[in-house]
Amino acid sequence: MTYLALKYVHIIGACVLLGTGAGIAFFMLMAHRTKDPAVIAGVARIVVIADLVFTATAVVLQPLTGLALAWQAGYALHQGWIVLSVLLYLLIGALWVPVVWMQLRMRDLAASAVRAGTPLPPQYHALFRWWFAFGIPAFAAVLIIVWLMIARPALGLH
Repeated sequence: MTYLALKYVHIIGACVLLGTGAGIAFFMLMAHRTKDPAVIAGVARIVVIADLVFTATAVVLQPLTGLALAWQAGYALHQGWIVLSVLLYLLIGALWVPVVWMQLRMRDLAASAVRAGTPLPPQYHALFRWWFAFGIPAFAAVLIIVWLMIARPALGLH
């Protein structure tokens, strides 16, 4: 694959991660604000699908295209901006995996509340708070990585 084609795929992957993350956060937050278990269950069902289809695909492609780009451009993998990007990427992954589980659980709790005709249980609200708390640093880390890819600052981390 040519350098420009790799760069294109890598940038599209970054856009997908950023856009899907922002979209998922927005829709989950808006659904949560309704306090309606049916709305939350429906939105969470779609969010889980979007995360698995779009986010998971980009999560796999980003390191592959990033390594290929670094190799083709002659960047040493120990350069500070690359090291920091990789560390932030690992942090994002460590936050994203539990977030997907939380989304699945919130979806199921909301669907159970709909079936039972009851309000959302306290466990749902606790999970939502954790989901929100995990999402903030993960999203910030994505933004930092995008900046690192653009600026490629000399950080001296090696």
